[in-house]
Amino acid sequence: MTDTVISSAKKEVVIGFEQPFVVIGERINPTGRKMLSEEMKLGDYSRVQTDAIAQIEAGAQVLDVNAGIPLADEPTILADCIKLLQSISDVPLCIDSSMVEALEAGLAVYQGKALLNSVTGEDEVLERILPLVKKYGCAVVAICNDDTGISEDIEVHFQVARKIIERASDHGIASSDIVVDPLVMPVGAIGTAGRQAMALVERLRSELGVNTTCGASNLSFGLPNRSGLNAAFISMIMGSGMTSAITNPLKPDLMQAVRGADVVMGHDSECAAWIESYRDRSEGAAVKRGRRGGRRARRAK
Repeated sequence: MTDTVISSAKKEVVIGFEQPFVVIGERINPTGRKMLSEEMKLGDYSRVQTDAIAQIEAGAQVLDVNAGIPLADEPTILADCIKLLQSISDVPLCIDSSMVEALEAGLAVYQGKALLNSVTGEDEVLERILPLVKKYGCAVVAICNDDTGISEDIEVHFQVARKIIERASDHGIASSDIVVDPLVMPVGAIGTAGRQAMALVERLRSELGVNTTCGASNLSFGLPNRSGLNAAFISMIMGSGMTSAITNPLKPDLMQAVRGADVVMGHDSECAAWIESYRDRSEGAAVKRGRRGGRRARRAK
C-alpha cells in the first residue's frame, strides 16, 4: 500500500491506507480572518503561534500555513511564519499558496520534507510547480481541476488526477509523493457532492493507488451546524479510503469522529489513541458518580 512520508527536522508523519488518519490543521490562514490578516501583514505572528499550539494540542499532526494577504509581501511573510513554527514545534508543515514565488520562499527555509499545497492540472501550473517539488524533494497536493474549470463529473476529476500523476512521473516524482484532493463541493448546492467525493476517493485508491486529502469543511458551506455535518462526512469519507484532510482540529466533535473512525477501521492499535484522548474524562465521571452514590447511601441510612 502507498505511504506518503512528510517530515520536520525532528518528526516524521506517514499518510497511508493502513495508517491513522492525518489531520492537517487549517487555522493558520488569513482568508476570512481580518484580525489575523492585519497582524501578519504588520509582522505580528503572535496569533500564528497561539493557533499553532492550540491545533497541535487538539490533535493536528500537520499544520497548513498560508499567508495569502492582498497587497502584502506574501513570500516573506510565509517564510517568516515557517521559521517561527519550526522554532516552536516539531510537526511537519503544509506550505500553502497560489503564488509560486511564495511556495519557493517557504521551501527554501523549510527543514525536512514538506507537503506543498498545491498543484492543479493546468499545463502552465504543472510546469512551474513540479520542478519545485523535484528540486526540494517534497510531497505535493494535487487538486483535481484544470483550465476547463471545476466539473461536476467525477470522471473528469479522475482524469485530471491521472494527468498530474503522469506528468509528475515525467519529472521523476513518485506517485507516493502525490496526495490528491478530489475537490469536495458544497452539498447544499450539489445534493450528490458527498456521494461523488466518496466514489472518487475509492477510485483514486483502487485504480491509481494514491493518498488523498480535502478541505473537509467545503461540504457544509452555507448550511447550519456545519461542525456536525463535517464530522459525519469525515468519518464516512475515511471509510471510502481518504487518508488525510485539511480541517479544524479545534472542533471536538470532528476530532472525535476521526478518532472513532480510526478505531472502527483498525487503524488505532489496541484503541490506544482513543483511550488516551477520552479515558481521563470517563474515569473522572465514574469517580464523581461513585461519590454521589456514596452520599445518597449515607443519607438513606
